[in-house]
Amino acid sequence: MEANRCHVVVVGGGIAGLAAAWYLGQGGGGVRVTVLDGARRIGGKLHATEVAGVLADAGAEAMLARRPEGRDLARMVGLGEELRFPGTTRAAILSRGVLRSMPQGHVMGVPSDLTALARSGILSPAGLARVPLDQILPATRVSTDVSVAAYIRARMGGEVVERLIEPLLGGVYAGQADRLSLDATMPGIAIAARSERSLLAAARRIVAEAPKDAGPVFTTLRRGMGALPEAVAAASGAEIRTGVTVREMRRTTAGWQLVTGPVPRPEVIEADAVIVATPGPSASRLLAGEVPQAAAELARIDYASMAIVSLAYPREAFPQPPTGSGYLVPPVDGRPIKAVTFSSVKWPHLAETDPNLILLRCSIGRLGEEAVLQRDDAELVALAMAEMVEVTGVRGLPRDSRVTRWGGSLPQYDVGHLDRVARIRAAVATQPGLALCGAAYDGVGIPACVSTARTAAARILDHLDPTGEWQRNADLLTKG
Repeated sequence: MEANRCHVVVVGGGIAGLAAAWYLGQGGGGVRVTVLDGARRIGGKLHATEVAGVLADAGAEAMLARRPEGRDLARMVGLGEELRFPGTTRAAILSRGVLRSMPQGHVMGVPSDLTALARSGILSPAGLARVPLDQILPATRVSTDVSVAAYIRARMGGEVVERLIEPLLGGVYAGQADRLSLDATMPGIAIAARSERSLLAAARRIVAEAPKDAGPVFTTLRRGMGALPEAVAAASGAEIRTGVTVREMRRTTAGWQLVTGPVPRPEVIEADAVIVATPGPSASRLLAGEVPQAAAELARIDYASMAIVSLAYPREAFPQPPTGSGYLVPPVDGRPIKAVTFSSVKWPHLAETDPNLILLRCSIGRLGEEAVLQRDDAELVALAMAEMVEVTGVRGLPRDSRVTRWGGSLPQYDVGHLDRVARIRAAVATQPGLALCGAAYDGVGIPACVSTARTAAARILDHLDPTGEWQRNADLLTKG
């Protein structure tokens, strides 16, 4: 240990772990931070590479602008001038083979405007006729957490779930509405379910009360969200070590020991405190020896895999160039592609490099659909190209393509998720100098991950300096 400096090890170099390292660095000069990651690069699911000479994201392409944590972090590490906003957010649903605009006034797919819903054509006549029955049906009792599908199907019918809710949730979690927690994934609707009889009325109220001048919903960076991890790492002042897998964590009288390296030649790293910022399965393995209750709960969090196929076409290859931000696909239609983003339309700065290029990305893979991801890269590109021919009429071959696979990347917030997270945190709270952060807990988006990182860093600094001096020197830890 360096003289008079506490050593904190962050296990995991995704955006949550790197943000935790940055927040720890704001606590003053009394802490030394090391970030360990088993991959060859930092950043986790934030990564940008070139497609046809254009630098574009291969993972998460944006973050919520209306939650401040991600946007503020970008500014604080020097990326404020790089923030960019969408040119359009007008999205569609590919329902029964036809692109149909999302109905105005929906709340995560829950309709609030019956006229707009009818105009969209997404539901069949029978499905559309079922929705307004919500206004006369008896209340649906929701005393505990239930699945998204169970509640919304009871109120508005199966087609709303299949053709509106499922595609939107699939775009965020790659999950299934019959499993996903209403409380964890749609908290606003969950509150309404316990206080109002009609879901349609609740959705109307949510839309009416939403700020009208809140600004863009999403933001990204000029060089892609893949630029954020490097900037955070550099600003953190932490020692970043990639290609280092932590195999074991042990409690000691002075703090923690982390065992890395090959079994025949292990390296033991001493730490005063540890933040575990890895996905649930690896966090479970690390905590199994010292916090078995948390480890058992973490092991029960399922993860979905997916792949992103990026394609770059000359603009003249399209009979009519795309005008919207993209479209979602209901799983009930049985198509391998679950979502398409017209990237250079949604993000105008991407078109600046080559205005004659249309860059798009196709998302493949939902929970339970792992078989399609077993196909090789060429087959996935062929699936994406066939989708574009059918939906947009594009002609010829793309100039360039890229396949990026994200195995076990999206945690599933199944029914009871919030209670599970509470049990995990209660177990971890019994271990001084230990904290968790990442996408497995309070949200899969970048701002939510940054928020968990800030909380974890504050917990560790409070442990290392119970007087609170470091926190007073770093009001960023408690802001917001």
